[in-house]
Amino acid sequence: MTHTVTPGASLTCSALSFRWPDGTAVLDGLSLGIGRGRTGLVGANGTGKSTLLRLLAGQLRPSQGSVTVGGSLAHLPQNVTLDTALRVDQALGIAGRRAALRAIEAGDVREEHFGTVGDDWDVEERALATLGSLGLGGVELDRTVGQMSGGETVLLRLAALLLERPDVLLLDEPTNNLDLFARRRLYEAVDSWRSGVLVVVSHDRDLLERVDRIAELRSGSVSWYGGGWSAYQEALAAQQEAAGRMLRAAEADVQRQKRELEETRIKLARRQRHSKKMDAQRRAPRIVAGERKRSAQESADKLRGLQEDRLDAARERREAAADAIRDDTEIRVSLPHTAVPAGRAVLSLDGLRPRFGRLRKGNLRVHGPERIALVGRNGAGKTTLLRTLAGELAPLSGEARTYVPLRFLPQRLDVLDEELSVAANVTRSAPGVTDNHVRAQLARFLFKGSRAEQPAGTLSGGERFRAALAATMLAAPAPQLLMLDEPTNNLDVASVRQLTSALASYEGALLIAGHDLPFLESVGITRWLLVAEELQETTAEDVRDLLEASEAN
Repeated sequence: MTHTVTPGASLTCSALSFRWPDGTAVLDGLSLGIGRGRTGLVGANGTGKSTLLRLLAGQLRPSQGSVTVGGSLAHLPQNVTLDTALRVDQALGIAGRRAALRAIEAGDVREEHFGTVGDDWDVEERALATLGSLGLGGVELDRTVGQMSGGETVLLRLAALLLERPDVLLLDEPTNNLDLFARRRLYEAVDSWRSGVLVVVSHDRDLLERVDRIAELRSGSVSWYGGGWSAYQEALAAQQEAAGRMLRAAEADVQRQKRELEETRIKLARRQRHSKKMDAQRRAPRIVAGERKRSAQESADKLRGLQEDRLDAARERREAAADAIRDDTEIRVSLPHTAVPAGRAVLSLDGLRPRFGRLRKGNLRVHGPERIALVGRNGAGKTTLLRTLAGELAPLSGEARTYVPLRFLPQRLDVLDEELSVAANVTRSAPGVTDNHVRAQLARFLFKGSRAEQPAGTLSGGERFRAALAATMLAAPAPQLLMLDEPTNNLDVASVRQLTSALASYEGALLIAGHDLPFLESVGITRWLLVAEELQETTAEDVRDLLEASEAN
């Protein structure tokens, strides 16, 4: 139960176990060694990725086992919060050195100032260069954190960690809440990592393409795959193909052993009948007949036992082969009442100016089952626009009108009542729908049987998202306009795939605010809107060009 720091960049844990205070086990005897380079840590929601990072960072104490860190360590948590009253130099951890430099420049040569500065005479230049590399070149060191957007504060915290020049850097879902431009800056920072150990937990496929290796945490152990996300997917596909062949062979073996066991039983029964008949004809003495019967029984039992052992072994091989097959069940749901005819008016905006954000005059017409992506910089007002359309915020001016039933799934997933079961939450949003219908549909969202009775407050991250999505999509009246705000934030890759398959079944109009370009392209976006002072029509290619232009600048 130790956390040791040693020289040299490395990260090791030995027989690491962790339980929450309520006794829930997260890790049990995990041993792991991570060397220099960039490692992407992936796994399903609830497998313990973030918990493992916090254990490695020393923020949690393991129940058993040890962690050994080679060199200095820095950790960027999933939810970054900074005091809005802090100045930027304070958030970067350089305020003391800046003050000492100012004092020395003003003629104050007390020893304590030189001790504070140490050898870091270019700390301001390094800080500004680091901020610039992350797209924060216009941020002044005396500015307050409260004047920055949420995405900018994430990058500011990352800049503070990079200034420490750590030997080991841990990043937990760093692209959450970052706009497309900020994400690209983060990608560049990962690309430029040349020394030490970098471990990143992420569902962002573009980010994971940039790592040297993938470590998959599954069922309490870690499997390694060389290369980035695409190489990992290819290796996984090959593994699953081989596992499928093994399972089919094992199933065939089980069936063969069953047939052989049945044939053995039939043969033994025939032999017993024949032996009884022969004994009756010979009129053998009772003691001799009994001895023959015992001998025959022992031989039969031995043969039958051998066949049963073979069948049991075949079943064990089948179970082992089945365990190697991943359960990547997709959501398949039929939502016919969500269909919108091609010419039907769905949404109109006339001179809309939301309460917050950059949009000053929003004009838009949506008809039929269009799929629209809202993209733009952090602080542009994408979330505010969706909340205004949902009726949660009144606009400063202009008008928004919807002509079909709509549902809004916010980032916070706060559409669920924590105390109610999954089924009760869906029933609450669909009054008048029969319980049988609700449960049939929930099964398609992978909540089958007793799992539909789980209280929402006990669900894992991925389960919570599926439950919120079910409550939104199965609502009555059926939503013919569905609005999603950053739906892939905090989702593992399997959950993103499930969301994509669920949206493939949806026949209404979609309005999605997001920064995850691969996801947006996978759901068949038909129109791209850049949220600025006006809603500007654009394309996925133009968005990528904007990113390239931001890199050049």
